[in-house]
Amino acid sequence: MKQIEIPWEKDRKGHYRFFEILPGALSWSLIFLPLILSYLYVNLAIFFILAYLLIFVVRSVGYDIRAIGGYFTLKQQLKLDWMELMNDVDGGSPSDKKITRPKWHIDNLERVKTFSKIYLPRNIQHIVIIATYNESRAILEPTIKSIINSSYSSKNIILVIAYEARAGQPSEENIFNLKKDYGDSFKDLLTIKHPAGLPDEIIGKGSNITYAGQQLVDYVKKKGYDPANVIITTLDADNRPDKSYFACLTYLYCVVPDPIKASYQPLPMFTNNIWDAPTFMRVIATGNNLFYIVQTKRPHLGRNFSAHAQSFKALMDMDFWSKRTVVEDGHHFWRSYIFYDGDYRVYPMSVPIYQDAVLAEGYIKTLKAQFIQLRRWTYGASDIAYIADKVFYHKNKIPKWDALGKLLRSLEGHVTWATGTLLIYFAAFIPSLLNPQSLAANELPLIVSQIQRYGIIGLLASLYVSLITLPPRPAKYRRHRSFLMLVQWIFLPVTSIVYGSLAAFNSQTRLMFKRYLTKFDITEKAVKKNLKPKS
Repeated sequence: MKQIEIPWEKDRKGHYRFFEILPGALSWSLIFLPLILSYLYVNLAIFFILAYLLIFVVRSVGYDIRAIGGYFTLKQQLKLDWMELMNDVDGGSPSDKKITRPKWHIDNLERVKTFSKIYLPRNIQHIVIIATYNESRAILEPTIKSIINSSYSSKNIILVIAYEARAGQPSEENIFNLKKDYGDSFKDLLTIKHPAGLPDEIIGKGSNITYAGQQLVDYVKKKGYDPANVIITTLDADNRPDKSYFACLTYLYCVVPDPIKASYQPLPMFTNNIWDAPTFMRVIATGNNLFYIVQTKRPHLGRNFSAHAQSFKALMDMDFWSKRTVVEDGHHFWRSYIFYDGDYRVYPMSVPIYQDAVLAEGYIKTLKAQFIQLRRWTYGASDIAYIADKVFYHKNKIPKWDALGKLLRSLEGHVTWATGTLLIYFAAFIPSLLNPQSLAANELPLIVSQIQRYGIIGLLASLYVSLITLPPRPAKYRRHRSFLMLVQWIFLPVTSIVYGSLAAFNSQTRLMFKRYLTKFDITEKAVKKNLKPKS
Protein backbone atom coordinates (compact mmCIF):
# COMPACT_ATOMS: atom_id res chain seq x y z
CA MET A 1 0.00 0.00 0.00
CA LYS A 2 1.16 3.57 -0.70
CA GLN A 3 2.90 5.12 2.30
CA ILE A 4 0.66 7.98 3.38
CA GLU A 5 1.13 7.96 7.15
CA ILE A 6 2.49 11.04 8.86
CA PRO A 7 6.07 10.41 10.06
CA TRP A 8 6.94 9.94 13.71
CA GLU A 9 8.63 12.81 15.54
CA LYS A 10 12.07 11.19 15.38
CA ASP A 11 11.83 10.96 11.58
CA ARG A 12 10.98 14.64 11.03
CA LYS A 13 14.21 16.19 9.77
CA GLY A 14 15.56 18.48 7.07
CA HIS A 15 12.88 19.77 4.73
CA TYR A 16 10.12 18.37 6.98
CA ARG A 17 11.30 20.49 9.90
CA PHE A 18 11.60 23.52 7.60
CA PHE A 19 7.92 23.28 6.67
CA GLU A 20 6.92 22.67 10.30
CA ILE A 21 8.69 25.89 11.27
CA LEU A 22 7.40 27.87 8.29
CA PRO A 23 3.83 28.75 9.49
CA GLY A 24 5.04 30.02 12.86
CA ALA A 25 8.01 31.84 11.33
CA LEU A 26 5.73 33.64 8.87
CA SER A 27 3.18 34.49 11.55
CA TRP A 28 5.73 35.93 13.98
CA SER A 29 7.45 37.83 11.15
CA LEU A 30 4.15 39.30 9.97
CA ILE A 31 3.28 40.46 13.49
CA PHE A 32 6.61 42.27 13.88
CA LEU A 33 6.68 43.60 10.32
CA PRO A 34 4.69 46.83 11.06
CA LEU A 35 7.05 47.53 13.96
CA ILE A 36 10.19 46.96 11.85
CA LEU A 37 8.89 48.95 8.88
CA SER A 38 7.76 51.79 11.13
CA TYR A 39 11.28 52.01 12.52
CA LEU A 40 13.06 51.80 9.17
CA TYR A 41 10.67 53.51 6.75
CA VAL A 42 7.35 54.73 8.08
CA ASN A 43 5.68 55.32 4.70
CA LEU A 44 6.25 51.71 3.73
CA ALA A 45 4.70 50.61 7.02
CA ILE A 46 1.64 52.75 6.33
CA PHE A 47 1.31 51.32 2.83
CA PHE A 48 1.57 47.75 4.17
CA ILE A 49 -1.07 48.30 6.86
CA LEU A 50 -3.53 50.01 4.51
CA ALA A 51 -3.05 47.34 1.83
CA TYR A 52 -3.57 44.56 4.37
CA LEU A 53 -6.72 46.22 5.72
CA LEU A 54 -8.20 46.82 2.26
CA ILE A 55 -7.59 43.17 1.30
CA PHE A 56 -9.26 42.16 4.56
CA VAL A 57 -12.30 44.35 3.86
CA VAL A 58 -12.71 43.01 0.31
CA ARG A 59 -12.49 39.44 1.57
CA SER A 60 -15.01 40.28 4.31
CA VAL A 61 -17.51 41.48 1.70
CA GLY A 62 -17.13 38.19 -0.14
CA TYR A 63 -17.54 36.38 3.16
CA ASP A 64 -20.80 38.20 3.91
CA ILE A 65 -22.20 37.48 0.45
CA ARG A 66 -21.41 33.78 0.82
CA ALA A 67 -22.91 33.77 4.31
CA ILE A 68 -26.25 34.99 2.98
CA GLY A 69 -26.10 32.61 0.01
CA GLY A 70 -25.15 29.72 2.27
CA TYR A 71 -28.04 30.45 4.60
CA PHE A 72 -30.60 30.40 1.78
CA THR A 73 -29.13 27.15 0.46
CA LEU A 74 -29.38 25.67 3.96
CA LYS A 75 -32.97 26.81 4.28
CA GLN A 76 -33.94 25.41 0.86
CA GLN A 77 -32.24 22.05 1.34
CA LEU A 78 -33.85 21.47 4.72
CA LYS A 79 -37.25 21.83 3.03
CA LEU A 80 -36.55 19.20 0.36
CA ASP A 81 -37.99 15.71 0.59
CA TRP A 82 -34.66 13.91 0.31
CA MET A 83 -36.25 10.48 0.66
CA GLU A 84 -38.34 11.04 -2.46
CA LEU A 85 -35.42 12.55 -4.37
CA MET A 86 -33.42 9.48 -3.38
CA ASN A 87 -36.24 7.23 -4.61
CA ASP A 88 -36.18 9.07 -7.94
CA VAL A 89 -32.53 8.10 -8.32
CA ASP A 90 -33.41 4.52 -7.44
CA GLY A 91 -36.10 4.45 -10.12
CA GLY A 92 -34.10 6.35 -12.71
CA SER A 93 -36.76 9.03 -13.22
CA PRO A 94 -39.10 11.29 -11.20
CA SER A 95 -41.97 9.51 -9.53
CA ASP A 96 -45.58 10.69 -9.66
CA LYS A 97 -45.42 12.08 -6.13
CA LYS A 98 -45.87 15.86 -6.03
CA ILE A 99 -42.80 17.30 -4.32
CA THR A 100 -40.35 20.11 -5.00
CA ARG A 101 -37.81 18.90 -7.52
CA PRO A 102 -35.03 21.45 -8.21
CA LYS A 103 -33.64 21.68 -11.72
CA TRP A 104 -30.30 20.32 -10.54
CA HIS A 105 -32.10 17.16 -9.44
CA ILE A 106 -33.47 16.57 -12.95
CA ASP A 107 -30.01 17.22 -14.36
CA ASN A 108 -28.54 14.72 -11.92
CA LEU A 109 -30.97 12.01 -13.02
CA GLU A 110 -29.86 12.46 -16.62
CA ARG A 111 -26.17 12.60 -15.79
CA VAL A 112 -26.29 9.40 -13.72
CA LYS A 113 -27.34 7.51 -16.84
CA THR A 114 -23.98 8.33 -18.43
CA PHE A 115 -21.89 6.85 -15.59
CA SER A 116 -19.88 3.70 -16.27
CA LYS A 117 -20.90 2.39 -12.85
CA ILE A 118 -24.23 3.32 -11.31
CA TYR A 119 -24.78 3.25 -7.56
CA LEU A 120 -28.39 2.76 -6.51
CA PRO A 121 -29.77 3.92 -3.14
CA ARG A 122 -31.41 0.52 -2.57
CA ASN A 123 -27.94 -1.08 -2.48
CA ILE A 124 -26.36 1.41 -0.10
CA GLN A 125 -25.54 0.30 3.44
CA HIS A 126 -24.85 2.92 6.10
CA ILE A 127 -22.53 2.33 9.02
CA VAL A 128 -22.27 5.02 11.71
CA ILE A 129 -19.30 5.05 14.08
CA ILE A 130 -19.81 7.05 17.28
CA ALA A 131 -16.45 7.71 18.90
CA THR A 132 -16.63 8.08 22.67
CA TYR A 133 -14.26 8.18 25.59
CA ASN A 134 -16.13 8.66 28.89
CA GLU A 135 -19.10 10.77 27.81
CA SER A 136 -22.22 10.28 29.91
CA ARG A 137 -25.49 8.73 28.81
CA ALA A 138 -26.97 12.25 28.79
CA ILE A 139 -24.56 13.12 25.95
CA LEU A 140 -24.67 9.85 23.97
CA GLU A 141 -28.38 9.06 24.14
CA PRO A 142 -29.61 12.13 22.21
CA THR A 143 -27.10 11.31 19.46
CA ILE A 144 -28.45 7.77 19.16
CA LYS A 145 -32.04 9.01 19.22
CA SER A 146 -31.33 11.54 16.46
CA ILE A 147 -30.23 8.67 14.20
CA ILE A 148 -33.34 6.66 15.09
CA ASN A 149 -35.59 9.67 14.37
CA SER A 150 -34.10 10.17 10.91
CA SER A 151 -36.39 10.17 7.87
CA TYR A 152 -34.13 7.36 6.64
CA SER A 153 -35.04 4.13 8.43
CA SER A 154 -32.61 3.26 11.22
CA LYS A 155 -33.37 -0.40 10.44
CA ASN A 156 -31.10 0.12 7.42
CA ILE A 157 -28.29 1.56 9.56
CA ILE A 158 -25.57 -0.32 11.41
CA LEU A 159 -24.50 1.59 14.49
CA VAL A 160 -21.03 1.13 15.96
CA ILE A 161 -20.13 2.59 19.34
CA ALA A 162 -16.33 2.80 19.43
CA TYR A 163 -15.23 3.26 23.03
CA GLU A 164 -11.92 3.36 24.89
CA ALA A 165 -10.71 0.61 27.23
CA ARG A 166 -8.78 3.25 29.17
CA ALA A 167 -12.08 4.89 30.22
CA GLY A 168 -12.69 1.99 32.61
CA GLN A 169 -15.56 -0.24 33.69
CA PRO A 170 -18.21 2.46 34.40
CA SER A 171 -17.90 3.77 30.83
CA GLU A 172 -18.15 0.24 29.42
CA GLU A 173 -21.28 -0.46 31.45
CA ASN A 174 -22.81 2.74 30.09
CA ILE A 175 -22.15 1.55 26.51
CA PHE A 176 -23.61 -1.90 27.19
CA ASN A 177 -26.76 -0.36 28.70
CA LEU A 178 -27.22 1.80 25.62
CA LYS A 179 -26.83 -1.25 23.39
CA LYS A 180 -29.42 -3.11 25.45
CA ASP A 181 -31.90 -0.22 25.24
CA TYR A 182 -31.45 0.69 21.57
CA GLY A 183 -30.04 -2.37 19.83
CA ASP A 184 -33.41 -3.35 18.34
CA SER A 185 -33.79 0.05 16.68
CA PHE A 186 -30.98 -0.62 14.19
CA LYS A 187 -30.08 -3.21 11.61
CA ASP A 188 -27.27 -4.03 13.99
CA LEU A 189 -25.59 -2.32 16.93
CA LEU A 190 -21.96 -3.18 17.58
CA THR A 191 -19.74 -2.12 20.45
CA ILE A 192 -16.01 -2.11 19.75
CA LYS A 193 -13.52 -1.53 22.56
CA HIS A 194 -10.28 0.13 21.56
CA PRO A 195 -7.49 -1.43 23.65
CA ALA A 196 -5.09 0.90 25.44
CA GLY A 197 -1.41 1.03 24.59
CA LEU A 198 -1.43 -0.37 21.07
CA PRO A 199 1.83 0.23 19.17
CA ASP A 200 2.17 2.77 16.35
CA GLU A 201 -0.54 5.13 17.58
CA ILE A 202 -1.11 8.13 19.82
CA ILE A 203 -4.03 8.57 22.21
CA GLY A 204 -6.81 10.12 20.17
CA LYS A 205 -9.98 9.81 18.17
CA GLY A 206 -8.13 8.72 15.02
CA SER A 207 -6.73 5.65 16.77
CA ASN A 208 -10.14 4.77 18.17
CA ILE A 209 -12.15 4.97 14.95
CA THR A 210 -9.36 3.36 12.91
CA TYR A 211 -9.36 0.36 15.24
CA ALA A 212 -13.16 0.17 14.88
CA GLY A 213 -12.89 0.40 11.10
CA GLN A 214 -10.33 -2.37 10.97
CA GLN A 215 -12.58 -4.62 13.05
CA LEU A 216 -15.43 -3.90 10.64
CA VAL A 217 -13.53 -5.31 7.64
CA ASP A 218 -14.30 -8.92 8.55
CA TYR A 219 -17.85 -7.99 9.57
CA VAL A 220 -18.57 -6.40 6.18
CA LYS A 221 -17.09 -9.40 4.33
CA LYS A 222 -19.05 -11.86 6.46
CA LYS A 223 -22.30 -10.03 5.75
CA GLY A 224 -21.54 -10.04 2.03
CA TYR A 225 -21.64 -6.25 1.57
CA ASP A 226 -19.82 -4.68 -1.34
CA PRO A 227 -17.43 -2.17 0.35
CA ALA A 228 -18.12 0.27 -2.50
CA ASN A 229 -21.80 0.32 -1.46
CA VAL A 230 -21.02 0.89 2.22
CA ILE A 231 -20.82 4.46 3.53
CA ILE A 232 -19.15 5.18 6.86
CA THR A 233 -20.18 8.23 8.86
CA THR A 234 -18.07 9.15 11.89
CA LEU A 235 -19.69 11.06 14.74
CA ASP A 236 -18.46 12.48 18.01
CA ALA A 237 -20.50 11.63 21.09
CA ASP A 238 -22.50 14.89 20.88
CA ASN A 239 -23.11 14.91 17.09
CA ARG A 240 -26.80 14.73 16.18
CA PRO A 241 -27.55 14.34 12.46
CA ASP A 242 -30.46 16.27 11.03
CA LYS A 243 -33.37 14.01 10.11
CA SER A 244 -32.54 14.51 6.40
CA TYR A 245 -28.85 13.67 6.70
CA PHE A 246 -28.79 9.99 5.70
CA ALA A 247 -31.23 10.43 2.80
CA CYS A 248 -29.25 13.43 1.53
CA LEU A 249 -25.96 11.56 1.90
CA THR A 250 -27.33 8.52 0.05
CA TYR A 251 -28.61 10.75 -2.73
CA LEU A 252 -25.33 12.62 -3.08
CA TYR A 253 -23.25 9.43 -3.07
CA CYS A 254 -25.31 8.01 -5.94
CA VAL A 255 -25.33 11.08 -8.21
CA VAL A 256 -21.70 12.22 -8.09
CA PRO A 257 -19.12 10.76 -10.48
CA ASP A 258 -16.73 8.27 -8.87
CA PRO A 259 -18.12 8.52 -5.31
CA ILE A 260 -15.28 6.34 -3.98
CA LYS A 261 -12.74 9.13 -4.46
CA ALA A 262 -14.63 11.63 -2.34
CA SER A 263 -15.68 12.57 1.15
CA TYR A 264 -19.04 14.03 2.10
CA GLN A 265 -19.01 16.90 4.57
CA PRO A 266 -22.23 17.82 6.35
CA LEU A 267 -22.66 21.27 7.85
CA PRO A 268 -21.45 21.40 11.49
CA MET A 269 -23.75 23.56 13.60
CA PHE A 270 -22.81 24.11 17.25
CA THR A 271 -26.34 24.65 18.47
CA ASN A 272 -27.30 21.70 20.72
CA ASN A 273 -26.63 23.64 23.92
CA ILE A 274 -26.03 27.12 22.53
CA TRP A 275 -28.53 28.74 24.93
CA ASP A 276 -26.82 27.10 27.91
CA ALA A 277 -23.22 27.98 27.03
CA PRO A 278 -21.42 30.98 28.59
CA THR A 279 -21.18 34.20 26.60
CA PHE A 280 -17.68 33.73 25.16
CA MET A 281 -18.50 30.18 24.10
CA ARG A 282 -21.71 31.34 22.41
CA VAL A 283 -19.79 33.93 20.39
CA ILE A 284 -17.26 31.32 19.29
CA ALA A 285 -19.91 28.69 18.51
CA THR A 286 -22.10 31.02 16.44
CA GLY A 287 -19.00 32.32 14.67
CA ASN A 288 -18.07 28.74 13.80
CA ASN A 289 -21.59 28.11 12.50
CA LEU A 290 -21.23 31.09 10.20
CA PHE A 291 -17.81 30.00 8.97
CA TYR A 292 -19.03 26.55 7.94
CA ILE A 293 -22.14 27.99 6.28
CA VAL A 294 -19.77 30.12 4.18
CA GLN A 295 -17.64 27.04 3.40
CA THR A 296 -20.59 25.33 1.73
CA LYS A 297 -20.31 28.04 -0.94
CA ARG A 298 -16.59 27.38 -1.42
CA PRO A 299 -16.44 23.72 -2.47
CA HIS A 300 -12.94 24.11 -3.92
CA LEU A 301 -11.73 24.66 -0.33
CA GLY A 302 -13.69 21.72 1.09
CA ARG A 303 -11.95 19.81 3.88
CA ASN A 304 -13.01 17.13 6.34
CA PHE A 305 -14.06 18.45 9.71
CA SER A 306 -15.44 16.57 12.72
CA ALA A 307 -18.36 14.43 11.45
CA HIS A 308 -17.90 13.35 7.83
CA ALA A 309 -18.66 10.39 5.56
CA GLN A 310 -16.68 8.30 3.09
CA SER A 311 -16.86 5.05 1.18
CA PHE A 312 -15.82 1.98 3.20
CA LYS A 313 -13.81 0.82 0.20
CA ALA A 314 -11.73 4.00 0.18
CA LEU A 315 -11.18 3.77 3.92
CA MET A 316 -10.13 0.13 3.64
CA ASP A 317 -7.69 0.91 0.84
CA MET A 318 -5.91 3.63 2.85
CA ASP A 319 -6.13 1.75 6.18
CA PHE A 320 -8.70 4.18 7.57
CA TRP A 321 -7.67 7.36 9.44
CA SER A 322 -4.30 8.45 10.75
CA LYS A 323 -3.33 7.17 14.21
CA ARG A 324 -0.51 9.68 14.64
CA THR A 325 -2.20 13.08 14.71
CA VAL A 326 -4.71 14.84 16.96
CA VAL A 327 -6.37 16.46 13.92
CA GLU A 328 -7.39 13.25 12.16
CA ASP A 329 -10.42 14.88 10.51
CA GLY A 330 -8.73 17.73 8.63
CA HIS A 331 -5.64 15.60 8.07
CA HIS A 332 -7.78 12.93 6.43
CA PHE A 333 -8.42 15.22 3.46
CA TRP A 334 -4.69 15.36 2.73
CA ARG A 335 -4.28 11.65 3.41
CA SER A 336 -6.97 10.87 0.84
CA TYR A 337 -5.75 13.52 -1.63
CA ILE A 338 -2.28 12.00 -1.62
CA PHE A 339 -3.52 8.40 -1.74
CA TYR A 340 -5.55 9.15 -4.88
CA ASP A 341 -2.79 11.25 -6.51
CA GLY A 342 -4.90 14.41 -6.33
CA ASP A 343 -8.02 12.80 -7.84
CA TYR A 344 -10.08 13.40 -4.73
CA ARG A 345 -12.63 15.96 -3.56
CA VAL A 346 -14.91 16.88 -0.67
CA TYR A 347 -18.58 17.45 -1.45
CA PRO A 348 -20.18 19.93 0.98
CA MET A 349 -23.66 19.20 2.25
CA SER A 350 -25.95 21.96 3.50
CA VAL A 351 -27.72 19.48 5.76
CA PRO A 352 -26.47 19.94 9.33
CA ILE A 353 -25.07 17.73 12.02
CA TYR A 354 -25.80 19.53 15.27
CA GLN A 355 -23.04 19.65 17.85
CA ASP A 356 -22.38 21.01 21.34
CA ALA A 357 -20.78 24.32 22.12
CA VAL A 358 -18.06 23.93 24.75
CA LEU A 359 -19.62 23.63 28.20
CA ALA A 360 -17.74 22.11 31.13
CA GLU A 361 -18.56 21.91 34.83
CA GLY A 362 -17.72 25.44 35.93
CA TYR A 363 -16.92 28.69 34.13
CA ILE A 364 -13.13 28.53 34.47
CA LYS A 365 -13.01 24.93 33.26
CA THR A 366 -15.19 25.92 30.30
CA LEU A 367 -12.84 28.77 29.33
CA LYS A 368 -9.87 26.40 29.52
CA ALA A 369 -11.66 23.65 27.59
CA GLN A 370 -12.52 26.10 24.81
CA PHE A 371 -8.89 27.15 24.42
CA ILE A 372 -7.75 23.53 24.33
CA GLN A 373 -10.32 22.74 21.63
CA LEU A 374 -9.25 25.71 19.47
CA ARG A 375 -5.59 24.86 20.00
CA ARG A 376 -6.31 21.41 18.61
CA TRP A 377 -8.11 22.87 15.61
CA THR A 378 -5.30 25.33 14.87
CA TYR A 379 -2.82 22.47 15.15
CA GLY A 380 -3.91 21.65 11.63
CA ALA A 381 -0.87 23.79 10.73
CA SER A 382 1.05 20.54 11.22
CA ASP A 383 -0.34 19.41 7.85
CA ILE A 384 1.77 22.01 5.99
CA ALA A 385 4.90 19.90 6.38
CA TYR A 386 2.99 16.70 5.58
CA ILE A 387 1.63 18.12 2.31
CA ALA A 388 4.99 19.50 1.17
CA ASP A 389 6.79 16.27 2.05
CA LYS A 390 4.37 13.85 0.39
CA VAL A 391 3.75 15.95 -2.72
CA PHE A 392 7.18 17.37 -3.52
CA TYR A 393 9.62 14.93 -1.91
CA HIS A 394 8.07 11.59 -2.82
CA LYS A 395 7.30 10.09 -6.21
CA ASN A 396 3.64 10.56 -7.15
CA LYS A 397 1.30 11.59 -9.96
CA ILE A 398 -0.29 14.51 -8.12
CA PRO A 399 -0.70 17.61 -10.37
CA LYS A 400 1.95 19.88 -8.90
CA TRP A 401 0.26 23.21 -9.63
CA ASP A 402 -2.96 22.02 -8.00
CA ALA A 403 -1.06 20.76 -4.97
CA LEU A 404 0.98 23.98 -4.72
CA GLY A 405 -2.20 26.04 -4.80
CA LYS A 406 -3.74 23.97 -2.03
CA LEU A 407 -0.53 24.14 0.00
CA LEU A 408 -0.31 27.93 -0.28
CA ARG A 409 -3.99 28.37 0.59
CA SER A 410 -3.56 26.20 3.64
CA LEU A 411 -0.43 28.10 4.70
CA GLU A 412 -2.11 31.47 4.18
CA GLY A 413 -5.16 30.34 6.12
CA HIS A 414 -3.15 29.30 9.18
CA VAL A 415 -0.98 32.44 9.12
CA THR A 416 -4.07 34.63 8.82
CA TRP A 417 -5.71 32.70 11.67
CA ALA A 418 -2.82 33.74 13.90
CA THR A 419 -2.14 37.27 12.67
CA GLY A 420 -5.26 38.69 11.02
CA THR A 421 -7.15 39.88 14.08
CA LEU A 422 -4.08 41.37 15.77
CA LEU A 423 -3.04 43.30 12.66
CA ILE A 424 -6.55 44.62 12.04
CA TYR A 425 -7.02 45.84 15.61
CA PHE A 426 -3.56 47.13 16.54
CA ALA A 427 -1.20 47.60 13.57
CA ALA A 428 -2.49 51.09 12.69
CA PHE A 429 -1.26 52.53 16.00
CA ILE A 430 2.36 51.38 15.64
CA PRO A 431 3.65 53.94 13.07
CA SER A 432 2.42 56.92 15.11
CA LEU A 433 3.93 55.53 18.33
CA LEU A 434 7.36 55.27 16.72
CA ASN A 435 7.03 58.36 14.54
CA PRO A 436 4.93 60.93 16.47
CA GLN A 437 6.24 63.72 14.21
CA SER A 438 4.86 62.07 11.04
CA LEU A 439 1.55 63.52 9.85
CA ALA A 440 0.78 60.43 7.76
CA ALA A 441 1.45 58.12 10.71
CA ASN A 442 -0.89 60.10 12.95
CA GLU A 443 -3.60 60.16 10.29
CA LEU A 444 -3.41 56.38 9.80
CA PRO A 445 -5.59 55.36 12.81
CA LEU A 446 -8.29 57.79 11.64
CA ILE A 447 -8.24 56.41 8.10
CA VAL A 448 -8.32 52.83 9.40
CA SER A 449 -11.26 53.59 11.71
CA GLN A 450 -13.22 54.96 8.74
CA ILE A 451 -12.54 51.83 6.71
CA GLN A 452 -13.49 49.64 9.67
CA ARG A 453 -16.85 51.42 9.92
CA TYR A 454 -17.72 50.20 6.45
CA GLY A 455 -16.57 46.75 7.49
CA ILE A 456 -19.03 46.83 10.38
CA ILE A 457 -21.89 47.30 7.91
CA GLY A 458 -20.91 44.04 6.27
CA LEU A 459 -20.60 42.41 9.67
CA LEU A 460 -24.30 43.08 10.26
CA ALA A 461 -25.17 40.70 7.42
CA SER A 462 -23.11 37.95 9.01
CA LEU A 463 -24.59 38.76 12.41
CA TYR A 464 -28.08 38.42 10.97
CA VAL A 465 -27.31 34.97 9.56
CA SER A 466 -25.80 33.90 12.89
CA LEU A 467 -28.94 34.90 14.79
CA ILE A 468 -31.55 33.42 12.45
CA THR A 469 -29.81 30.04 12.42
CA LEU A 470 -30.12 29.69 16.20
CA PRO A 471 -32.56 27.09 17.54
CA PRO A 472 -35.65 28.38 19.39
CA ARG A 473 -35.03 29.79 22.86
CA PRO A 474 -35.75 27.13 25.52
CA ALA A 475 -38.66 27.85 27.83
CA LYS A 476 -36.34 27.84 30.86
CA TYR A 477 -34.81 31.13 29.69
CA ARG A 478 -36.58 34.49 29.77
CA ARG A 479 -36.94 36.72 26.72
CA HIS A 480 -34.05 39.01 27.52
CA ARG A 481 -31.75 36.03 26.92
CA SER A 482 -32.49 36.60 23.21
CA PHE A 483 -31.32 40.21 23.58
CA LEU A 484 -28.11 38.97 25.17
CA MET A 485 -27.52 36.81 22.08
CA LEU A 486 -27.26 40.07 20.13
CA VAL A 487 -25.29 42.10 22.68
CA GLN A 488 -22.74 39.30 23.15
CA TRP A 489 -21.07 40.23 19.85
CA ILE A 490 -19.28 43.13 21.54
CA PHE A 491 -16.95 40.41 22.86
CA LEU A 492 -15.95 39.33 19.35
CA PRO A 493 -12.56 41.14 19.51
CA VAL A 494 -11.75 39.34 22.77
CA THR A 495 -12.70 35.88 21.54
CA SER A 496 -10.98 36.46 18.19
CA ILE A 497 -7.71 37.31 19.91
CA VAL A 498 -7.71 34.84 22.81
CA TYR A 499 -9.32 31.85 21.10
CA GLY A 500 -8.23 32.62 17.54
CA SER A 501 -4.88 34.37 17.36
CA LEU A 502 -3.37 33.11 20.61
CA ALA A 503 -4.51 29.52 20.03
CA ALA A 504 -3.01 29.60 16.53
CA PHE A 505 0.25 31.11 17.78
CA ASN A 506 0.37 28.45 20.49
CA SER A 507 0.06 25.64 17.93
CA GLN A 508 2.47 27.13 15.41
CA THR A 509 5.09 27.96 18.04
CA ARG A 510 4.86 24.42 19.36
CA LEU A 511 5.65 23.14 15.88
CA MET A 512 8.60 25.50 15.60
CA PHE A 513 10.21 24.08 18.75
CA LYS A 514 9.10 20.43 18.38
CA ARG A 515 6.66 20.64 21.29
CA TYR A 516 4.16 18.45 19.47
CA LEU A 517 0.61 17.72 20.57
CA THR A 518 0.74 13.96 21.03
CA LYS A 519 -2.51 13.41 22.89
CA PHE A 520 -6.07 14.19 21.89
CA ASP A 521 -7.47 16.33 24.71
CA ILE A 522 -11.15 15.44 24.99
CA THR A 523 -13.42 18.47 25.06
CA GLU A 524 -15.48 18.09 28.19
CA LYS A 525 -19.24 17.91 27.67
CA ALA A 526 -21.74 18.93 30.32
CA VAL A 527 -25.53 19.11 30.29
CA LYS A 528 -27.62 21.71 32.10
CA LYS A 529 -30.70 20.13 33.63
CA ASN A 530 -32.15 23.15 35.39
CA LEU A 531 -35.64 23.50 33.96
CA LYS A 532 -36.65 26.59 35.94
CA PRO A 533 -36.95 29.83 33.95
CA LYS A 534 -33.78 31.88 34.24
CA SER A 535 -31.95 34.69 32.50
